Amino acid sequence: MAKVGVYVCHCGSNIAGVIDVEAVRAFAETLPEVVIARKDLFMCSDSGQEMVKKDIRDGLVDRVVVAACTPRTHEPIFRAAVEKAGLNKYLFEMANIRDQGSWVHSHDHEGATEKAKKVVASAVGKARNLEPLEDTFVPVTDAALVIGGGIAGINASLALANMGHKTYLVEKQPSIGGVMAQLDKTFPSNDCSACILTPMMVEVNSHPNIEILAYSEVEDVSGYIGNFQVKVRQKQAYVDWSRCTGCGDCTQKCPSKTPDGFNCNMSNRRAAYIMFPQAVPKKAVVDIEHCLNCAGREIGTLPTINEKTGRPILAPCERACTAEAINRSIAFNPQGAIKEIEVGAIIVATGFQVMEKDWFKEMAPASPNVVTALQMERIISATGPTEGKLLRPSDGEKPHTITFVSCMGSRDEHFHNYCSRVCCMYMIKQARLIKEKYPEIAINMHFIDVRAGGKGYNEYYINARELGINFFRGKVGGMEMLPGEKLRVLAYDGDTASNIEYESDLVVLATAIELPKDANVLAQKLGLQFCGSNFFRELHPKLGPVETAIEGVFLAGCCQGPKDIPNTVSQAKAAAAAASAPLSQGKVRIEAVISEIHPEVCSGCGICIPLCPYHAINMTTYADRPRAQIEMSACKGCGVCTSACPSGAIVLHGYEEAQIFAQIEALTA
Repeated sequence: MAKVGVYVCHCGSNIAGVIDVEAVRAFAETLPEVVIARKDLFMCSDSGQEMVKKDIRDGLVDRVVVAACTPRTHEPIFRAAVEKAGLNKYLFEMANIRDQGSWVHSHDHEGATEKAKKVVASAVGKARNLEPLEDTFVPVTDAALVIGGGIAGINASLALANMGHKTYLVEKQPSIGGVMAQLDKTFPSNDCSACILTPMMVEVNSHPNIEILAYSEVEDVSGYIGNFQVKVRQKQAYVDWSRCTGCGDCTQKCPSKTPDGFNCNMSNRRAAYIMFPQAVPKKAVVDIEHCLNCAGREIGTLPTINEKTGRPILAPCERACTAEAINRSIAFNPQGAIKEIEVGAIIVATGFQVMEKDWFKEMAPASPNVVTALQMERIISATGPTEGKLLRPSDGEKPHTITFVSCMGSRDEHFHNYCSRVCCMYMIKQARLIKEKYPEIAINMHFIDVRAGGKGYNEYYINARELGINFFRGKVGGMEMLPGEKLRVLAYDGDTASNIEYESDLVVLATAIELPKDANVLAQKLGLQFCGSNFFRELHPKLGPVETAIEGVFLAGCCQGPKDIPNTVSQAKAAAAAASAPLSQGKVRIEAVISEIHPEVCSGCGICIPLCPYHAINMTTYADRPRAQIEMSACKGCGVCTSACPSGAIVLHGYEEAQIFAQIEALTA
C-alpha cells in the first residue's frame, strides 16, 4: 500500500487569492492512501522543498503529489528534490491548480476550489499506481552543426570551437557573412560593418575546430540529440576550390552579366564571380545558368584546336585562371556532392530576408527611385554599386530631398502584425550618415512612432533630430510618380493633425524582416515549428529562448524573431552554451517516460510510423515477421503511437492503463 504525501502551494496570492488552499489540503487528507497533507506559501522555495525531503527521509511518504503551478516549468524542481531525498523521481506527480484552477476561474472562487480538489484527487489516483522508472544514457558525438553563416552562425561557431568542439558551419551562399556583410555601418556607434565582421570571418576560416561548408545546404537530418546524421549537399561551383586562389582574374574576363544579388540587383556581376571583396572563403563560382559558353565551350566538352597554333581554344575564364582551377572539359555533376557528417547538436541560424518593394503598390514600386532600406545600405557602401556615392538609381544624379518610410509590412494587418525592431534605428542611421556627409540634402522621416529601446539608441535618435532631420509622426498614404523621375509623397503629420504633400527625389522603404523563403523546407527536415509571426518557435519565450521542441536543436538570431546585432550575438553565444552542454558531458540523459513496443503483441501494421512527430519509430524483424520498434533516444513520450495502436502493443511508461483509469475514476467520482 502506497504512502502518499500531498503538498498544496499558496503561490503567494496566485493560487490562494482564488482557491481555498486549506480546504484543498483538508480534502486531500481524506483521499485513499494519503498519509500526509501539508501546505506552504511557496512550495518551490527552499522551505517547501525541505518539507518534502524531510517527510521522505523520515520514511513517512513513498509517493509525492505537489499541487501548485504548471509542471512544464516546476516539475523538474520537485523531481530533483524528491530524487535528492532518496526517492525515485518518477514516484512524483504534479497537480496544476494554478493554470487549470486559479488563473482560469478567477471570478468563481468556490468553483475553482472544487475543481482544485478534483485535480488533486486525480493526481493522487495516479500517484498511488506509480512505479519507479530509471533514466538511461546514450553517448554523444562531440561535434556540432551550425546552419547559417551570418553574424549569429559565426558567433555560435566560434563559441563552440573555442570550447573545443568540432564545428561544421553550413552556408548556402559562396561566402559566410550574411546580411551584415551588406551593411555599411552599424548603429549606434557607426562602426564600419566590414571592420567588425571581416576579422571574425577570417578567424572562423582559420580556426582548427571549424570546417566551413560554404555554397552548401542541409539535404537531410536524421537521428536524435547526441547522434544526428546529417547530409549536406555541396553545390556545384564549376571551379576547383582546392586550386582557386581568389585572385578574381576569371571575374574580370568573363563577358556574361547578370544582376548582382549582393548589391540587391542594383548592379551586374559576371557569371564567374566572387561574392564580395572580403568573401570568406574567397573562392570563385561559375553561375552556370548565366554562362554564355564562350568559344563554344559547354561544360564537359573538349576544346577545339586552333589550326594555326595547334593549341586548344579555351574560354576566357579558363585562359585567365593561372591556377588552373577552371577546367570546362570536366563533366561536373550539376547536383554537386553529398557530404555526410555526424553531430551531437545543431544550431539553426538561418537569418532573415527583407520584403521586396513590389508588395507595396501604393508606394510606386515601379519607380527606380523607390528603394528598400537594404538597397540604400548598398548605395552608401564603399563596395556598393556606386562605390559609396549617393546617387539616384534612375539617372545617377545626387538627390536633393530624401524620404524614409517606416513599418512597410511591419505592424500592418495586411502583412505582418509584429514590429521588425531594427527598422527605426537603421533608418535613423542611414539618415544620419547621409546628413553628416551631405548637410544640404533635406531628409524627411515618417514613423508610426520611433522605437529606440537599446543601449544608447535614444541618444542616437535625439542627435539625429539635432542634425536637422525632419521627423513626422504619421503614415505615408501613397506616392505618385512625377515627370523627371521625382515622386510626390502623400502623408499625414500627427503632430499638426494635417495632411502633408511634397516632392522627393529618392524614397527609402523600411520593409519588414521575415523568414527566408526556404525556411519551410528546413523546418520539415529538422521538425521545427513556427510561431504566430511565422518565425521558428522556441521552446519557451522566457525560459527556453534558444531551445526548440526538438531536443538537441537550438535557435540563434533573426530566424527566431527580429533582433539587432547585439541581441543576435548574445543569443548565438547562448545557443552555443546550451549546445555545448551535452557535447561536454559526453552523454545525454534519456527520460524514462517514453513508449515501448511489445514485439510479441505488435501486428506489424505500421500505423504508428507516420504518426510519430519525432520520427522515432521504424520497422524491424522479430520472429521472422515485421514489427515496429521505437528508438528510445528519439522518443519524447507524447503518446500518439500508444493511443493509435490497434493491437495495444505500445505502452507509454508513466502513463499506464492503471494510472489513467485511476485518474478518470477520481475526476468522475
